[in-house]
Formats: sequence, C-alpha cells, structure tokens
Amino acid sequence: MILEMKVPSPGESIKEVEIATWLVKDGDYVEKDQAIAEVDSDKATLELPAEASGIITLKASEGDAVAVGAVVCLIDTSAAKPSGDASKVETKPAVEAPKVEEKKAEAPKAAPVAEKTYATQAPSPAARKLLDEKNIQPSDIVGTGKGGRITKDDAVNAIPSMGTPTGGSRGSERTKLSMLRRKVAERLVSAKNETAMLTTFNEVDMTSIYALRAEYKDAFKDKHGLGLGFMSFFTKAVTRALKLYPDVNSMIDGQEKIAYDFCDISVAVSGPKGLMVPVMRNAETLSFRGVEAEIKRLAIRARDGQITVDEMTGGTFTISNGGVFGSMLSTPIINPPQSGILGMHNVVDRAIVKNGQIVIAPVMYVALSYDHRIIDGRESVGFLVAVKEALENPVEILMDNNPKKALEL
Repeated sequence: MILEMKVPSPGESIKEVEIATWLVKDGDYVEKDQAIAEVDSDKATLELPAEASGIITLKASEGDAVAVGAVVCLIDTSAAKPSGDASKVETKPAVEAPKVEEKKAEAPKAAPVAEKTYATQAPSPAARKLLDEKNIQPSDIVGTGKGGRITKDDAVNAIPSMGTPTGGSRGSERTKLSMLRRKVAERLVSAKNETAMLTTFNEVDMTSIYALRAEYKDAFKDKHGLGLGFMSFFTKAVTRALKLYPDVNSMIDGQEKIAYDFCDISVAVSGPKGLMVPVMRNAETLSFRGVEAEIKRLAIRARDGQITVDEMTGGTFTISNGGVFGSMLSTPIINPPQSGILGMHNVVDRAIVKNGQIVIAPVMYVALSYDHRIIDGRESVGFLVAVKEALENPVEILMDNNPKKALEL
C-alpha cells in the first residue's frame, strides 16, 4: 500500500511551509513516528514524523515551499524492513582480474611560453604619467613590453592596491534564507515602517540584586534545581510596571486599542534557526521559581528546535536580553503587534554618585522601545522608572520584605 504523506497545518494562519532539511534519503526505510524532515513555517521550525513504516519516496526538495495539505513524500507500507546485515554486504568479483602493466605515455612537452616578468626597464613616458596619476610604483606591476618594459596599456589596466593585501581567499557563498528568517526580516521592517517607534533609556544599579543572588543562589539551586538569574527579577519588575502603566501592555488594532488585564511576556531567545520569542503566559502570577522554571523550559525547547507556533504567539510585551552577548546599549525593535519591548544589557562596574559620594557599582543600561501612537512620553518614561525602582529595591518592592518567602526557601 502506498501512503501519501501530506503537510499538516502548523497553525490556522499558516498556508505553506518550506522543507528546511530532509533527515532521510530517497529509498530509505523509515519507522512510524520517526522524524523524516524539518519544515520551516513563518513562525517556527517543526519536525515532520513518518505516519507509517516503509520505504520512503521524496516528492519535494530542500528549500521548496509546499502548501499545507500537499503531498511531500510517499511511503510504501508493504515493503519489508531490510535485514540489518544486508546493507553491509560488499560484493567482490569471483576472480580477480590480472593486473596489466601499461606503459605510461609520455606527456608531450609544452611549447615554451613567453614569461611575463616584472619591469626591468623604465616605463614609457606615457605609462609613467599614468602610473604617477594612479600613485602606482612601476615595480608593483608586470610589464608586457619588450624586455619587461611597461607599456601604456599596462599602465591603463593597472589597478591601485590601496594597501590591500593580496593572495587571500575571496570566495563567497549564496544561500536561501529560511522561511523563518524571511518572516523575521519582514516583521522587523514592518515594525520600523508602520509604528511610531521611539526609545527611552535609563540605568539600573544592580548592587541589591547582586547581593541577593550571592546570598540565596546556592539555597535556591539546592531547593529548586534552578539558577537564580536576572530574568526573574526583570520579569517581576516588568509585570508590576505594566499594571501601573497599562497602555504599555496594550496594542493597536486598526482604529481601536486593545488593553489586556494579563501579562503574557515574550522572551527573546537565540535558537539554532535564529531569534525566537516564546511566551510566558500570565507571567504576573508566576513566582521567582516559576519564572526561572519557565525560562529554562522555553530556552531548552528553542535550543532543541521544539518550539511550537502556539508557544510563540499572543505575547503582550517583550523582554530581550542582549547583555548575554556583551551588548552595552541598543535600541530594540518592537515585536508587532505589541507596543513595547524592554532591552537588557551587560552589567559593568561604573562610577556613580550615591549619597553625594562617587562609588563603583555594577550598572546595567536598560532601553524601552515603544509605539508612540499609543504610548505617550509620560507612560513610557514612568514605566521605565518603575522598572528601575523595583530592580534597585527588590526586597521591598518585589519580595514584600521577605526574600526567603519570595524565593520559596
């Protein structure tokens, strides 16, 4: 029986996918539920499992765009599974053919070719003038005239090196962007062109968070099996600020504003196929342990290419941590249709003023990019100040003056 395998629908809005990689070859025997291909949609990379066991015949090539519901391969379910040893049998001739020594024909001697040599005589006056105009030394080019003399044509064709070293590789490679990368590019351009995007900045003294992590990270790890990172503090600070400034947690739909009473926080993570933004649902209800557990779960799924479309849709606000790559400052681009994104950056010891004294403290620059069509300056600046206040006073504002209880220790 020949089974036709069709492209399943990854989501309601997705009409086609792209064959990113075939994990099997034409004619291979596949087992039911074995991953046979990776397919890119405009939102995620998904694995395509075999629907039955049998010999597979591929009907699409890598890089092909295939409509949802179209046939991508055939599986002959009546084919028997090949023996494990059969594929390893090597055939040898029954009788070894006698070796025959063949006399190698001597290669014909090449006719002497006139060799180009570097100039041994002064260039012609016309050539000298052109070389001077181009600021080229006669010793840097090959003369083709008699005795290696540099002719006018040599000077005309000479190209200044401009100090660029020669002899290195100058190859290039052209590859097709994946559907996911093309969609990311499309959305980023759309965000720049269709929103009134502005960015406001602030700095956060991370001294208190560093002290809390130093005091409790070992106990937190022992109790929950999780690291106590910055993301839990930032997520708690952001969800609090979104409640104080709900316009930042809203979005435009045509001529209407949609406001949300929940905080679905998209978290930008780097996966093997590029940037992905899985969503923490109802992040305002999560504890420090809950945030760290969810961040870890989503990061592992992104790393392993298992993130689904549903896990990347529906966010109301985004947090992007460029600091893990060493970024000092950036202007993050809004993740449409959201209206705001918070950019975190690296922490560097800097000189700041505290109580009238110059001291050294770990400081992080933070950036809020927002859609000015729906968020005014008061809301944007107030939001970022609220985030700063919570991060600089985490015990009082985020932990209700009880760190052990907040960290469930």
